[in-house]
Amino acid sequence: MKIGVLKETAEGERRVAASAETVKKFVALGATVAVEAGAGAGANIADGAFADAGATVGSRGEVLNDADILLGVAGPTPPSLKGVKKGAWLAAGLNPFGERARVDEYALLGIEALAMEFMPRITRAQSMDILSSQSNLSGYKAVLDAASEYGKAFPMMMTAAGTVNAARVFVMGVGVAGLQAIATARRLGAQVSATDVRSATKEQIESLGAKAIFVEDVKGIEGEGAGGYATEMSDEYKAAQAALVSSHIAKQDIVITTALIPGRPAPRLISDAQIASMKPGSVIVDLAVEAGGNVEGAVAGQVVEVHGVKIVGHKNVPSRLATDASALFSRNLYNFLSAFWDKEAGKPVLDEEIGNAIRLTQGGKVVNERLLG
Repeated sequence: MKIGVLKETAEGERRVAASAETVKKFVALGATVAVEAGAGAGANIADGAFADAGATVGSRGEVLNDADILLGVAGPTPPSLKGVKKGAWLAAGLNPFGERARVDEYALLGIEALAMEFMPRITRAQSMDILSSQSNLSGYKAVLDAASEYGKAFPMMMTAAGTVNAARVFVMGVGVAGLQAIATARRLGAQVSATDVRSATKEQIESLGAKAIFVEDVKGIEGEGAGGYATEMSDEYKAAQAALVSSHIAKQDIVITTALIPGRPAPRLISDAQIASMKPGSVIVDLAVEAGGNVEGAVAGQVVEVHGVKIVGHKNVPSRLATDASALFSRNLYNFLSAFWDKEAGKPVLDEEIGNAIRLTQGGKVVNERLLG
């Protein structure tokens, strides 16, 4: 069983899908591991570290040659997989909805494409969930990005020259990224509030010491979709939420938005009029900017200023913490493959629950129900 680790080719992608730690563990399972030269450079992992862990380091062609499983962070371009053997697995973040045509090309190559972001949110798959591990870092980094753009301090400071008031931070969307943003802003000394369409998150917000801002007295606002994700809300709820947010957002110094709905454009949470109501010098960080954005006027890959408010739209935020992001991502991949490793067969054998959920292509066809539906 040969496992190949590919060097990322997407612009700005600094992560890598393996670490010296996971290479060593794969070798212990009985696999041989080949790593493309320079694959770990962006995450500060030298080729020598992979070699010392038991991998061979070589060209992309050498890595692809006779590989049974290919590991990546983002989905590689199909032309870059020339020479891959039919039936080989490709396990990576494949962006199936955003890169649907590429999935068809994977099928034509005859590989079995496994989208790690389709991992079901069940207890036994938690350690395999790349969305959670990467979103956790995104939430942390969003607060640091906000702090770097904000012209004031976060904590309240009592000095001989007078008092510095604590920054007010409002987090919109309380998934993994939002919860980490709350915790990080609290650690930096800010006054934090948060909101979400899922009523079950109110207790989580308050447990972190933040104030929960929720629409009350509107029916059917549970907002819980399949797998614990947020779902689309009613027009009545949207109107009530917009009114509540408008009154609250005008008092905030920093707003961090994290709301995503799988397979759909990111919901619009903040309008231009609401931005105009904020104080000059305030900062908004839009973590959903690559999915269309939660904030009107946000631009992917840029920090723009609208009505005196800075809107931060960095792309691929986990890659901005490439070393830790790579370590967590590579553990997700190892946890996934090792959980299904059949010692007698010397390879992983997927079960139906997880296999059917993440498998996009097989036998030259697209087979995933979420794409075919």
